[in-house]
Amino acid sequence: MTSPASAPLSARLVANRAVTQVLRDGRNLPDALDNLLKRVPAERDRALAQAMAYGVLRWYWQLDWLLSQLLRSPLKKRDADLQAALLLGLYQLQEMRIPDHAAVAETVNLAGQLKKAWAKKLINGVLRNFLRQREALMARLQQHDVARTAHPAWLLTQLQQDWPQHWETITTANNRNPPMTLRVNATRYDRSSYQARLAENGIGATAAPYSEAGLTLAEPLPVERLPDFAQGVVSVQDAAAQLAAQLLDAQPGERVLDACAAPGGKTAHIRERQPRLAELVALDLSAERLQRVEENLHRLGLQATCVLGDASQPAGWWNHQAFDRILLDAPCSASGVIRRHPDIKLLRRAEDLPPLVRLQDQILTALWPLLKPGGKLLYATCSVLKQENSQQIQRFLATHTDARLVPITASWGLDQQVGRQILPGEEGMDGFFYACIHKA
Repeated sequence: MTSPASAPLSARLVANRAVTQVLRDGRNLPDALDNLLKRVPAERDRALAQAMAYGVLRWYWQLDWLLSQLLRSPLKKRDADLQAALLLGLYQLQEMRIPDHAAVAETVNLAGQLKKAWAKKLINGVLRNFLRQREALMARLQQHDVARTAHPAWLLTQLQQDWPQHWETITTANNRNPPMTLRVNATRYDRSSYQARLAENGIGATAAPYSEAGLTLAEPLPVERLPDFAQGVVSVQDAAAQLAAQLLDAQPGERVLDACAAPGGKTAHIRERQPRLAELVALDLSAERLQRVEENLHRLGLQATCVLGDASQPAGWWNHQAFDRILLDAPCSASGVIRRHPDIKLLRRAEDLPPLVRLQDQILTALWPLLKPGGKLLYATCSVLKQENSQQIQRFLATHTDARLVPITASWGLDQQVGRQILPGEEGMDGFFYACIHKA
């Protein structure tokens, strides 16, 4: 007998529950979906549930504005699940190739699954009203930047301030589905050989620009369908993130620290590029996340010393052996990877930025003494906000007389004088910032 906690769920109910958890509880979307998707039997329905949940959060600020125009009075806080249902209905009508009548009927049916039969009439009325007024509503929406761009006001203001020539391009890229890019394990395969393996399996892929080992798939697919994924031949990693190991360029016999290492993609790539390191230390503050690093390394057949510790407090974990190279992939707003994590637009707040900027400064300052004279530190974020990136590095250089900037000569990104900034969508890449600092 199936228990209620493990009974199969429909795709729309899963999407509804996941969106509700983000709206009501502030939970991140991947965690919310994780257990729920296990209760959807068919792969096709799991894909539909995921597409709907991600789509609603990607377009939340637009859908929520539309809903505010269609409701006579705001919903009560306890009806977050009903709000999610209405947003799901609007998303299907606006963005999905589902016939209007089916989208309305399926959303009305959700009210019963939510044990809110009284709301069927409300859902039906709101969605049919939208269909009648769609043209006029979409015309009015163009006058509201938050709704038009589907970005929160604080983030729009920051993007307009930092990138007056590019903010519209950034918001457009953030609202697009990202490509799926792979990193071929150089200790096992070369890129062209694995590309041929993919082709033999009917999977189209092209070489990712600027990355030595990257392949971008023509269409995203479950990792289980990738040849020899379980055997560690390939990993999923955006092309911009793959630049970290290339820029760090660790050499044989060196000791290397990957600070804030989880989930371990960059750690693994460092080892794949240079198997003859003296030692590679992967540090992370979270035991659970450090376990993911270990699992990724195990799958890939790679080795690193995994250390549980706080990068801003080296006294708790450092053995006083200096490092030749340090990669600091710093905690940040993640404003450059919104297209992959659209829940960031709801979960991140303007007031989160000052503590993050302080933490980045603390970690930079704390790790600098761990670097040998003549060594190199690579600072990286998946942010597009200047206070976390170029301004952070300018402050560091101004306060550390033994720090010298190493210019990054590249054809990707925008030169920021103290590093290079990739904006979301450039050559299909995520938004990333990199700066190289040499210790005199």
